Amino acid sequence: MITSVGNAQVKQVCAYVQKAKERRRDRIYVVEGPRMFEEAPVDSVRNVYVAEEFLEGCTAAETVRTGENGLQKQTRQVPANRQQRILEKLKTCGYEIVSPQVMDKISDTSANQGILALLSWPQYDWQGLLAKPDGIYLVLEDLQDPGNLGTIFRTAEGAGVSGVILTKETVDIYNPKTIRATMGSIYRVPFLYADSAAEAIDRLKERGISVYAAHLKGTQSYDCFDYTKGCAFLIGNEGNGLREETAAMADTYVRIPMAGQLESLNAAVAAALLMYEAARQRRIH
Repeated sequence: MITSVGNAQVKQVCAYVQKAKERRRDRIYVVEGPRMFEEAPVDSVRNVYVAEEFLEGCTAAETVRTGENGLQKQTRQVPANRQQRILEKLKTCGYEIVSPQVMDKISDTSANQGILALLSWPQYDWQGLLAKPDGIYLVLEDLQDPGNLGTIFRTAEGAGVSGVILTKETVDIYNPKTIRATMGSIYRVPFLYADSAAEAIDRLKERGISVYAAHLKGTQSYDCFDYTKGCAFLIGNEGNGLREETAAMADTYVRIPMAGQLESLNAAVAAALLMYEAARQRRIH
């Protein structure tokens, strides 16, 4: 059992949580919580850290606790079926038990969930990522908000997107805030970092995939186009949108209509509209 916050392993986990360069060096990322651990690919799990009380206190039912003021509240523990799956996975992967103080130290959240794992980066390449000529793809240029990026990945999985391409200036996909926002989609949505949006667009066009830019210069609404064949949507930085040179490489500009005085939507919302319009067309095609 690890009880010291000065332990070398603890310091290294904290470095992975806090520093992208540490994650890049060892090709490691951090996930927290029962659900994220349960869904993690077994062959990617490197280390697991579990709070002692997590192992002792996982129960199937809600427990009633009485606070100092005499009021009672119900606290939902890990459901019995998930508890069993987690215990079996822990036996398979192995784990270190840590004290509450250590778990608080290595957690990136204000209230830790009792279990944290280190995972190896997934391996994707261009050939595999663009293997579906009729797929739906996203190109994300210079997004900076971890929550936006994670939400886009979660939405991409829901919409059936085949792959996501990110520019090098986009926020680190392995940022713990991004990982949490993906709600597990990080495990299932293929992605790559490209040297530039231009590189991504060239590769998409080489495979006959049409590229659409959500842009204020678009003259037709996004729902006026046919997305039933291979398509890719360009989504730009939250504050500045797409670079002009990137937008100019698109086959078509599309416009998201706006009422009121708005010029644009949040990047994750705009991406969701485009992805789900493509998915809708394919359902009815």
